[in-house]
Amino acid sequence: MIETPTAMFAANMLTRPFAKAADRMLGPRGCLFTFHRAALSADWHKQPNRDFYIDVAFLDRFLAHLAANEWEVVTIAEAVRRSGSAENYKRYVNFSIDDCYRDSFELVAPVFRRHNVPLTLFVTTGIPDGTMPLWGSGLEDALAERDHVVLDSHVVKLSRSEGRRAAYQRIASWWDGSDAARHYAKFCAANGIDMEAMHWKHAISWQMLEVLAKDPLIEIGAHTINHPRISTLSPEAVLTELEGSRTRLNERLGINVQHFAFPYGRSGDCGPRDFALARRAGFLSAATTRKGLVRGGQDRFSLPRNTINGGHRSLGAMQMHLMGLTGAAARIAGRV
Repeated sequence: MIETPTAMFAANMLTRPFAKAADRMLGPRGCLFTFHRAALSADWHKQPNRDFYIDVAFLDRFLAHLAANEWEVVTIAEAVRRSGSAENYKRYVNFSIDDCYRDSFELVAPVFRRHNVPLTLFVTTGIPDGTMPLWGSGLEDALAERDHVVLDSHVVKLSRSEGRRAAYQRIASWWDGSDAARHYAKFCAANGIDMEAMHWKHAISWQMLEVLAKDPLIEIGAHTINHPRISTLSPEAVLTELEGSRTRLNERLGINVQHFAFPYGRSGDCGPRDFALARRAGFLSAATTRKGLVRGGQDRFSLPRNTINGGHRSLGAMQMHLMGLTGAAARIAGRV
C-alpha cells in the first residue's frame, strides 16, 4: 500500500538520522534513478506486470520529499559534469525513463513540470516508429481487460489480480527471447487483438516527443532502435543500434542527442567493450542499471542507475538508494 502523507512524514523522521550519518560519511554524491512505466494509484493493483510501473502519486510525493531535504534534481548532462569535477557539489539526483511509452507523456512529464525539475527520456526509436513489437504491453493489456485469453488453443481463465499476475509472469518468461514477436503475433490472432491499435494505445508517438523536445525541463537521450541485449551483438551491430537511434532522434526532433542508456543494463548486458563502442558512436555518456552512487571520478560511460519499480513505494526503500546501501548489497550478492 502506498504511503500516506502522514506515513511519509513518520518514515522521514525515522530515516533522517541515518540519512544525516550517510551525508557525513559520503559527502556530495549523485543518485540516478530509472524506471519504465507509470500508473495511477487506482490502477496500479490491476497491472499484471505491476513491478514494471511506478505509482504516479508516490513519485509526486518523493519529489516533494527530495526538495524538502535539499536534494537537487539535475539532468544526466549535469550529473556527468559534476561527476568529472573537483567542485564540492551538494547531493543531487536524476530521474530517467527507459524505452518511453505514452504514459511518459501523459502521466510522468506533468509531475516533473509541477515540481519544476528536469526529467531524462531515453527513447527506443522503434517505439515511436512503430517497428518494435510491444509484446509485453499487449500481453499485459489483454490479461488485465479480459476474463479469459486463448493461448496455443488452450483457454486461460482470468479472475483475480493474483492470477493475472501469475499468468503474465508465466507467459512472458516463455515468450522472452528472439521468438517473442512471433509468439505475440500468434496470440493476437487467436484473441482478435488489433496489433496496430494496441501498439499506439501504449506507445509514445513522434508528435508527443516533438512536444517534449521543446520543453526546457526535458532531456532526451538514446536507448537503441530495437532494445537488444547489447552484449550479444557484434561490434558492427552495436554501432548500428547506437548510431541509428541517435541519428533518428536528431533528425526527427531537430536536437543533438548526447547521452545513451544501455537496454537491460546489468553486467551481463553491457561491459567494457560496449562502453568503448558508446564512446565511438559519439555519445558523451552511457548509463547502466547497476545500482550505486555517482561520485567524483565516475566513468561517464558506465553510470550506475537505481531502478524504481512497483515494489518501491515507500520512502524507506528510496532512502536505501540515496544512501548507497542497495548498491552495496547488490555488489555483495553479486547482482550487478
